[in-house]
Amino acid sequence: MLLQLFWCSIFNFKMNLSKQIFAYIKIIRPLNVLITFFAVVVAILISQKENIDKTIILLSSLAAAFTAGAGNIINDIYDIETDKISHPNRVLVIGEITKKKAWYLYLALNISSAFIAASLSPMLLVIVFITTILLFIYAAYLKRLPLIGNIVVSLITGLAFIYGGFVSNNPFAAIIPAVFAFLINLIREIVKDIQDIEGDLKLNYKTYPIRFGINNSKRFIVLITFVLIAFTFYPFFTDLYKIEYFIIVMVFVNPLLLLCLKLLFDRKRDNNLSYVSNILKLNMVLGLISIYLGK
Repeated sequence: MLLQLFWCSIFNFKMNLSKQIFAYIKIIRPLNVLITFFAVVVAILISQKENIDKTIILLSSLAAAFTAGAGNIINDIYDIETDKISHPNRVLVIGEITKKKAWYLYLALNISSAFIAASLSPMLLVIVFITTILLFIYAAYLKRLPLIGNIVVSLITGLAFIYGGFVSNNPFAAIIPAVFAFLINLIREIVKDIQDIEGDLKLNYKTYPIRFGINNSKRFIVLITFVLIAFTFYPFFTDLYKIEYFIIVMVFVNPLLLLCLKLLFDRKRDNNLSYVSNILKLNMVLGLISIYLGK
């Protein structure tokens, strides 16, 4: 009987520990973190003038990924109330981890990121520090304002490529993918604001869809999308990127952007905004692949 109770307690402990670990992984948004990691890897590889040591590539990309994970945590910490309406299954809302533990993880990731960046280059530390501050200000204040917060977080996304360029001592080579990242993330940010409009309204946020309306927000998304599509032609026709880039962009990336617009204006299907957000995330990955293969 005692042995049975012992094994039951061990089993429960393991189950609770597994649940906690999964919650910690979930709150950092692992897919977003992986995209950031590989965005930096791609930025380094396309910017390098000579081969960069693999350890430097790994550590610098890991530092960026830690910063992104910390940014997702601070965003969830400040969004608990609106997430109760818009995203009721998030780990802080349902209590899988406490707010205090989320703060500890946030600090641990930022300190780790700063330590790694400092060991590699003063410039990388400066970029990590600026990004950390901007992500905090965005979560605490800017995301409640129309467009300003969207632009700031999109700039941070583009900055990941510039950061990778600095690892290779050639940041100018990362400008084009940084512009791509800025534009597609700006689209996704406005889509997310439309998705969160109910919760944001109850907390008196002044996001772009609340300030200017959902229809105007969709028109703005259309404008940015066509600017992005037009810009995708530039690297190929100026011989900066090869045919592999152009094929992937024309066959996958741009058609998916047009699909997003179709879903955005299709009133016959539920959860269209979730589909659009996920397709845009997939497009970020496809964009990375196209740039890597086409450089």
